[in-house]
Amino acid sequence: MTRFATALKVGVLVFVAAIVQATLFGSIDLAGGRPDVLLVTVVAIALVRGTTVGAVAGFAGGLLFDLATFGTLGVTSLLLTLAGYWIGRYGETTGRGRAHAPLLSVLVMTMAYAVAAYVLHTLLGDTVSARIALVDSMLAAVVGNLLLALPVYALVGRLLGSPDRFERLPAVRLLG
Repeated sequence: MTRFATALKVGVLVFVAAIVQATLFGSIDLAGGRPDVLLVTVVAIALVRGTTVGAVAGFAGGLLFDLATFGTLGVTSLLLTLAGYWIGRYGETTGRGRAHAPLLSVLVMTMAYAVAAYVLHTLLGDTVSARIALVDSMLAAVVGNLLLALPVYALVGRLLGSPDRFERLPAVRLLG
């Protein structure tokens, strides 16, 4: 698959996920929390394609989501860029070829995303309740995202290729 085809597929995936999150999933309330299809999509892309593609997908998806919802521009971009980078790093090293990698990645990133969003909004001066952001909605968000994890990961893996197809660097040969 060429780089252009990969970039186009990633762009379409991120665009659709951001629009679906802003319109459909933004109005769903499951026991006080909301599933985040955009976060799950960025995590799946990062696991399949690595750090650079994951970070770029997170930035683009976050920027599109902030524009669509009239949110504080750049907040979601920053959080999803970091999520895409760190999960991409996990996918390139420890998570490669592991069956539990999508579920573990979504679980950890859902919690880390909630904590980082709370801290960032507090630093920006927004009024945010820690109990609501970190306790009441956390369990519902984790369950919703875990239910989305495997279908989204399967779709991303099918469109972008097998997660085991990272570019292999040649082995280093010592001289002397």
